[in-house]
Amino acid sequence: MSTFAVSGSFAREQLRAPLTLVLLVAIPAFFVLIFAGVLGQFAAALGGTLAFFQVASSRGADRRLAAAGLGAGRVALSRIAASLVLAGTVSAVAFVTLWLRSGIGHPLHAAAAILAFAAIYIGIGAVVGAFVTAPLEGSLLVMLVFALDAFSGPQMTSGGGVGAFTPTHQAASLLIAAGAGHHSPNADWIGAGGVALAALAVAQAAFWLAARTRRTA
Repeated sequence: MSTFAVSGSFAREQLRAPLTLVLLVAIPAFFVLIFAGVLGQFAAALGGTLAFFQVASSRGADRRLAAAGLGAGRVALSRIAASLVLAGTVSAVAFVTLWLRSGIGHPLHAAAAILAFAAIYIGIGAVVGAFVTAPLEGSLLVMLVFALDAFSGPQMTSGGGVGAFTPTHQAASLLIAAGAGHHSPNADWIGAGGVALAALAVAQAAFWLAARTRRTA
C-alpha cells in the first residue's frame, strides 16, 4: 500500500465525521465574516485540532499498520500528508471567504501566509496529541493556544512584547502586509518558512512516536 493511498484513507476517516465537515467549511466561513483580523490563526487552529485528533485517537490503528509492514515512518508521513490536505481545505475556505468579504492586496502572499499558519498549527496539534489523549481537553488546549496566539499577535497589538516571540509572528506579519497590498521583508518570509518546516518536523516526530510499536520485555 502506497503512502498516498494511506494518506487518502486517513483523510477520508476524518471526513466521515459530520463535525469535521462543519469544522472544515461552516465555522471558518462564519468566523472570517465576523473576525476577519485573526483569519490565519483560526483557520490553522482548526487544522491543528484535526492533527491533534489524528495523533490522540489513532495510536492503536497506526501501530497495527506499522507492525503490518508499512512502518512507523511511512505511517507518520501519511498522517502528515492527510493533515496538510485537511488544513489546506479549511485554509482555502477561510481564504476565499476573506477575499470575497474584504479583498486582498496580494492574494498569493496571503495564501502562503495562511499555509504557513496551517503547518505551524499542525505541529502544535500533533504535540498536544502526543501528551493529551482526551478529545475534549486536547482540542480545548489547541484552541487556548490559538486564543493566546491571536490576541498577542501583531494584528491585535502595536508590536513588540511577548507577541514578537510567538511562532506565528512572522506569518501574521506576512498576512497583514498581504491584506494591505504591501510587500514583506525577506526576514519575515524566511522566518515564517523556517518555523513552518520546523513545526512539520515536530509533527512528523509526534506521528512517528505514536505509530511506533512498543517492545515489551
